[in-house]
Amino acid sequence: MRRIRIKSSAVEITELSFGAAAIGNLFTEVGPEQAAAAVDAAWEEGIRSFDTAPHYGLGLSERRLGEALRDRPRAEYTVSTKAGRLLDPLTPAETAARSGLSDGFAVPHTHRRRWDFSADGIRRSIEDSLGRLGLDRVDIVYLHDPDDHGEAAFREGYPALEKLRAEGVVGAIGAGMNQTAMLTRFLRETDVDVVLCAGRLTLLDHSALDALLPEAAARHRDVVVGGVFNSGLLADPRPGAPYDYTAAPAPLLARALRIRDVAEGHGVPLRAAALHYPLRHPAVAGVLVGTRSPDEVHDAAAQLRRPVPDALWDDLRAEGLL
Repeated sequence: MRRIRIKSSAVEITELSFGAAAIGNLFTEVGPEQAAAAVDAAWEEGIRSFDTAPHYGLGLSERRLGEALRDRPRAEYTVSTKAGRLLDPLTPAETAARSGLSDGFAVPHTHRRRWDFSADGIRRSIEDSLGRLGLDRVDIVYLHDPDDHGEAAFREGYPALEKLRAEGVVGAIGAGMNQTAMLTRFLRETDVDVVLCAGRLTLLDHSALDALLPEAAARHRDVVVGGVFNSGLLADPRPGAPYDYTAAPAPLLARALRIRDVAEGHGVPLRAAALHYPLRHPAVAGVLVGTRSPDEVHDAAAQLRRPVPDALWDDLRAEGLL
């Protein structure tokens, strides 16, 4: 698995990163043995970068990831986590009064998520994450979805990350979002090392090409791309398939099916085309895929290893699909 150094830091990631939201029980429960086996499969495939967040399963993802990596050589892997949501414990009565998914995660409602991009909040968030991960440092920290908290994120959250980077607690800093406008602003106005852009550089959504990626290239900064399957449609396009966590509208489904037909005409599965597409841009350091089982991990690695001919991209452009 190819390793890439984040240009403005000493941090390295692999071309494919393990997204650990799913082992935090995203949407459905994942047993502890399966979660550990998924991380083991990633290691077997040569994946050495792992992404998590306090938000994912109210800390469950961080705890499971830390446990699965505990006996691995620390210098050989990279962990990224996120800051901006603190986890405040609930009373037993408050927990008992809540049922169903906790913001999309199948976990008991033991804590309340609270937005906090203050300097103290960022520092506390990272200290809590280090405790759950069982680590003394984190390689990358992203400000997590500051869409509605931009002022606090730029005024307090980002400077706090700069200080932690200077102290050596964090190796590289950035922001992770599902939109491009604020990520572009982070690149223009701050000294972030890397940004994580989810769902905006895919076979169906090219909006990161408008400003974000040119800005990253001009400033010699890196982009990690998540959500390459747009939450499912580009993995298995069918009626009812999700697109950005809601049912895909008919025109997008039709477009995904046509892209699949063109890809398969070149002997390339749609999943492979979806993984390779973002990596064609020079500002993209790697892709991040959320996986919940060893089979999903092995499949993602296999799709990344598949050769994709340039003629595929030529045909997609000729049809106006790219």
